[in-house]
Amino acid sequence: MHRRSALGGAITALATAAAGVLVAAAVSTAPAVAAPAGTGTGYLHTNGNKIVDSTGATVRITGINWFGMETDNKTFHGLWSTNPWRGQIDKMASLGYNTLRVPYSNDALKPGATASGINDFVNPDLVGLSPLQILDKVINYAGGKGMRVILDRHRPTSAGQSALWYTPTVSEATWINDWKMLAQRYAGNTTVIGADLHNEPHAEGTNPAATGACWGCGDPARDWRLAAERAGNAILSVQPNWLIFVEGVSCPSGGLSNVWDNDPSNDEDCGWWGGNLTKAKDFPVRLDVPNRLVYSPHEYATSVFEQNWFKSPDFPANLPGIWDKYWGYLYKQNIAPIMMGEFGSTLADPRDRVWLEKLMAYTGTGVDGMSFTYWSWNPNSGDTGGIALDDWTNINTTKQAILQPYLIAPVGGGGGPTGTPTATPTSSPPPPTGGCTGAYRQVNAWQGGFQGELTVTNTGTETVNPWQVTWAWPAGVSLASGWNATVTQSGTTVTAAAPTWAGALAPGASVTVGFTANGPSAAPGAVKLNGVAC
Repeated sequence: MHRRSALGGAITALATAAAGVLVAAAVSTAPAVAAPAGTGTGYLHTNGNKIVDSTGATVRITGINWFGMETDNKTFHGLWSTNPWRGQIDKMASLGYNTLRVPYSNDALKPGATASGINDFVNPDLVGLSPLQILDKVINYAGGKGMRVILDRHRPTSAGQSALWYTPTVSEATWINDWKMLAQRYAGNTTVIGADLHNEPHAEGTNPAATGACWGCGDPARDWRLAAERAGNAILSVQPNWLIFVEGVSCPSGGLSNVWDNDPSNDEDCGWWGGNLTKAKDFPVRLDVPNRLVYSPHEYATSVFEQNWFKSPDFPANLPGIWDKYWGYLYKQNIAPIMMGEFGSTLADPRDRVWLEKLMAYTGTGVDGMSFTYWSWNPNSGDTGGIALDDWTNINTTKQAILQPYLIAPVGGGGGPTGTPTATPTSSPPPPTGGCTGAYRQVNAWQGGFQGELTVTNTGTETVNPWQVTWAWPAGVSLASGWNATVTQSGTTVTAAAPTWAGALAPGASVTVGFTANGPSAAPGAVKLNGVAC
């Protein structure tokens, strides 16, 4: 978003609003799990239309976009203001936004890329850092507040968006390789939960000479569904714990209808850029690692473009049927979770306030509702404005009041360290205490690696605080990532140290340490809790 000056040319408005009947959401066959606080524990995955944490508890992403890394500045906007970068994250978290969606361009990832637009008096700790180093700091700080981060490939270059995921100067290989680099950079850091593969694929060219992103057309050069599979599977090959967020297209054919031929039979039903997922049921995205796919439509109001449904006589009663058709059916039929990656408005038109209220009610209340990241924190989004006002400190209370009942605030600090943990053993392990039992479950396996969970129960009579679990692996098995603890490896010994927010293990209590590893599948051996064999 925030640069859609030519949107009208890329959208064929719906002539008549879809008349949709609300369908009750399918009930998951999995047993119910108590709702967690904040954003849950460990890495996230999917279960039907839910996003769940490593314990199986449902998590609702209620986040916000903070853009700038996709622009010429190559870093977050607002760093030029008098509000320090940490103060802005503090405000987002205090308002209830539990996730940051971070747009970037491939330009910001290049070696030698420099960040600009930073107030060095207010943010002296950012001076001289590369865009990626600034991103590291934001991720670490947000994770310390219990927030999650979704990375969004917003533009191939800082010059602007693209209909396809590649351009003459940024190849598909560059797109995928940069994603793999980011996945490896943040492996082991449970703050970073996934990849929004490409922002707002959309139509270009007039049918039958379509040149834009299609869905299910079968052309490898234009079929966004096939490209999402290639990129998603490449990411999962190096980071199988990430969620893969896939946006829609605008027109499934990838081209604009010829509205001048007076032949309504071939006028295609199109929607917002990135917002049309009508073909996703018949042509689903297929990933090699199950339970990682989240569909992520975009949805906007009249301040972005005057769609025909906003002028319909039955507005706003027509809106739920339109949302059902374009993307909501995926959630209501229990096909996959929905995470609305962008939605917003200036609210200058009274209809837009009605639209936002209806849209939030449509997502549902509580932890079982659809996930979302609002566009945007930034006040300098030209066609939507932001939650922050122009001073980057005070907030738009009208917008916030509408969103507030649907926000689930972050709690504590759930993120791990930036990058892969160093293989340095804890210098002073806690003293041996009591007894324990250990149970291992292999969750998944693939060529060259596997994923497992080790559950350790304190069978002693005293609380272990802080707890520390160790185990041994055969030679040739190496740690790739870990969660629910700070997991490191030295030689063949793996150490899982208690996180600061959950350091105590009471008598009878258990902790589950999750991990991925490279090498042949192997169960942990010689498991110990604070030096006592299990």
